[in-house]
Amino acid sequence: MRYAAVVEYDGRPFCGWQRQSHAPSVQACVEQALSYVAAESITVQCAGRTDTGVHALGQVIHFDSEAERSLRSWLLGVNSNLPEGVAIRRIQPVSEDFHARFSARARSYRYVIINQDTRPALLAGKATWCIKPLAVERMQQAASSLLGEHDFTSFRALACQAHTPIRTLHEFRVRREGSLVILDVMANAFLHHMVRNLAGVLMQIGSAEREVSWAAELLQQRDRSQAGVTAKPDGLYFLAVQYDSQFEI
Repeated sequence: MRYAAVVEYDGRPFCGWQRQSHAPSVQACVEQALSYVAAESITVQCAGRTDTGVHALGQVIHFDSEAERSLRSWLLGVNSNLPEGVAIRRIQPVSEDFHARFSARARSYRYVIINQDTRPALLAGKATWCIKPLAVERMQQAASSLLGEHDFTSFRALACQAHTPIRTLHEFRVRREGSLVILDVMANAFLHHMVRNLAGVLMQIGSAEREVSWAAELLQQRDRSQAGVTAKPDGLYFLAVQYDSQFEI
């Protein structure tokens, strides 16, 4: 039987999603808990790997198992064997042709900035602190200029291993809620550090360090060295994944 599950996690204690030999990862924790409940070795595939310190509200995984367990047993059993800060939100059987990564049509991320004079306490590690006042209207204008299919070389990490820098941004919204500035972005897929690089550029535009047109200019330059700093991982959340309706995820 193939199962799909939605995973939520606090990325601060981990080296990222992907299993590593030298540091704890979210993948290793989830696989260990699943294997314990199934009484067999379980390997999972995810919709998108996240980096060190990046959080998730709706990471999607799939795995295969011969173990006969009720969905309730899977859910409660796995969660009772996961560390604090990692939880399975739901689990369901899926068809064998479902793949958490390759069946995904779009992915959504959220970047949260706390825009105030003093550093946060309760939101430390959960939002990126920016002391300079941010003009949301300027940030939204810049974000809108990036929508559509483009070469995002200027917004990818130098170590990015993607075969092509071409990505399609479906949505890019910026809003303010009190002291929080929230960036919501959806694309067919993302390059390494792409959202953090987008956030870094928009923060410079929002603080009037750069003109609104700078984002579009960077897009045309296709040169990572010309772009701004990579924003911290603290405020980044893997929000959701979209699949064809046939999979009923």
